[in-house]
Amino acid sequence: MSTVLSPVYRAPANPTYGKIQSSHLQRQAVVYVRQSTLQQVERHQESTRLQYALVDRAVELGWSPSQILLIDEDLGRSGASAEGRPGFQRLMAEVGLDHVGIVLGIEISRLARSSRDWYQLLEVCGLFNTLIGDADGIYDPQTYNDRLLLGLKGTMSEAELHILEQRMLEGKRAKARRGELHSLLPRGYVRAPSGEVIKDPDAQVRGVIETVFRQFQRCGTINGVLRYLVDHHIQLPDRVRSGPRTGELDWRRPNRVTLSNLLHNPIYAGAYVYGRRPTDPRRRQPGRPSTGRTVAPPQQWEVLIKDHLPAYIARDQYEHNLRQLAANTAQAGGVVRAGPSLLSGRLICGRCGLAMATQYTNSGSGLRYVCSREAVDYGAPLCQALAGAPLDALIGRLVLEALQPAALEISLQVAEDLQGERARRHEHWQQRLERARYEAARAERQYRAVEPENRLVARTLEQDWEAALAAQDQLEAEYARCMASEPTALSAEERTRIRQLAGDLPALWTAETTGNDERQAIVRLLVERVIVTVVDDSEQVAVEVHWIGGHHTRERLTRPVARLEQLSTYPELAARVLCLHQEGQTCAQIARQLNAEQWHPAKRRQTFNAAMVATLLARQGVAAGSSTRRQAPWVDRQADEWSLRELALELEMPSVTLFSWLRRGVLQARRVERGGQRQWLIRADAAEVERLRALRSVPAAGRGMSASGATIPRSTPPE
Repeated sequence: MSTVLSPVYRAPANPTYGKIQSSHLQRQAVVYVRQSTLQQVERHQESTRLQYALVDRAVELGWSPSQILLIDEDLGRSGASAEGRPGFQRLMAEVGLDHVGIVLGIEISRLARSSRDWYQLLEVCGLFNTLIGDADGIYDPQTYNDRLLLGLKGTMSEAELHILEQRMLEGKRAKARRGELHSLLPRGYVRAPSGEVIKDPDAQVRGVIETVFRQFQRCGTINGVLRYLVDHHIQLPDRVRSGPRTGELDWRRPNRVTLSNLLHNPIYAGAYVYGRRPTDPRRRQPGRPSTGRTVAPPQQWEVLIKDHLPAYIARDQYEHNLRQLAANTAQAGGVVRAGPSLLSGRLICGRCGLAMATQYTNSGSGLRYVCSREAVDYGAPLCQALAGAPLDALIGRLVLEALQPAALEISLQVAEDLQGERARRHEHWQQRLERARYEAARAERQYRAVEPENRLVARTLEQDWEAALAAQDQLEAEYARCMASEPTALSAEERTRIRQLAGDLPALWTAETTGNDERQAIVRLLVERVIVTVVDDSEQVAVEVHWIGGHHTRERLTRPVARLEQLSTYPELAARVLCLHQEGQTCAQIARQLNAEQWHPAKRRQTFNAAMVATLLARQGVAAGSSTRRQAPWVDRQADEWSLRELALELEMPSVTLFSWLRRGVLQARRVERGGQRQWLIRADAAEVERLRALRSVPAAGRGMSASGATIPRSTPPE
């Protein structure tokens, strides 16, 4: 009986070298070298040496030195992504051009820490028959077993990165929850040798930080604080964080960004915070670890330990500052402006509930409040509009009435604030002078301590001493000028003037020295919002003032309107004028009677005159005064020609408005002269009269279009 022996698998003697074919040796061998950070490059030099030694490994495998390409552009770069790694991108390009027979790396994690980049490299190497080698052996991405093994190694490399990162992050969080995780301290704080956070031991540093918070509480805006610091030559302190001068104090110009960061930082309220600026992976740029930072709202902070650190301000004051900064944004009404408006950012439309915009006309001298949000966003008609001067006058009167009971307290508080502010500025100057004297004394001690024979050093120290003395003299001269213009204490005359001004608030409110921004700031301190509603497009306006604290005040306001017909009392006014005319009174007598009875025109003036009365009578079909025919007898007219006054009476509009149309070319007219008198004759048939009447009914903002929507034809303006 014969025995059938099963075949026995015999492994090749050297499988590694068996994978290297002549086609591989004809191409280049790429040695890829990478370290994750510059610190690793400096401290872990043995790993770098092992990676560079792969060049010798490539020679052992059969490649000549001239065929070996060394890529080490990625030293100090993370392998979490291919972006920001020019060496890896160069490697991919060389493989894709079929220039590479083998890629050598000390381990898979050196090539990539991302599965996406790793599998992309495997796909390209498998497509172009490129081998991959590490310290464990040579792999062929075209074979199943090697491809599976390489995939597992790449996955483990990526998982290892995430495990290490998660482990370190959890350690940081655990330390932060105890309030022990150290971070960079803002100006005004230092870390003691024991690791404890304390206020800066320099009294001038603490004084400047306190001044910033005090001025923001007073001004309410970052710009106000910045202007104060600049006007009084106050610089911001900063401790040098690195270099040979680490820990030394620098004084730098104040700027808006620094002040904003200072006011937003919760450490000044004594709070320890972690997670205030998390990293958004979508915004992070490879190779730049500090990018992608965002600002999280307080409710999303991971750790918040109140009263953990020494504070410059109370927690309530910090929260108030945040609310004030948020209110200063354009979305919340904006900051105090320099324009004449008192209610910018505080006015609400009573019809639609949207914020009303502030418009300035006549080069800034005219003021209007307009509800135009719907018109701007959706092309809808203007909701409502009104002149700003009467409304501001009403709000000013209400504010003065609200402040009147506290006039004495205001005067005392103003005097106290001014006294304290001057004392603090004087203290700041004394601290600066003390520092300058110390620098000069130290330079003198250094100069006297050197041996006289050492002239090279003595000469330099002498120059330093002279510079310190010059800086001290300059500072003392500036202080003398400051004290000459503004003494430290308030004089008796200044105190008396403060009491007098506070006792006469209306005079203080209307004084030329009181700026519009100051009036607006006072209004914002008292008024939360003002809701206005124009009643039936008439002169009547309903005003509702919401005071801070919850109290409401309702008032009625009379605004100027464009036409007499908009007056709510127009029917009664017209009837009264007609009645007086029927009694036989002249236009001048009727005007005096109307003024005596407290009737008022639509706009521009508060009293009637004879011409206005004649216009009112003409609108009712009654000829006032002369019974002569409408056309002047001395003028030779053509068909459908009108005088300026006649057409104005026909259209029931002021003659001055019609003349402005004439000057702009809306009307077609000719000028005639007879007997030394000049007159405009306007050509207007029945259709033209209707067109002008339709134009009259269009609001002033839209008079570039006719009632039908077509552009109004313009004739050549008269000369």
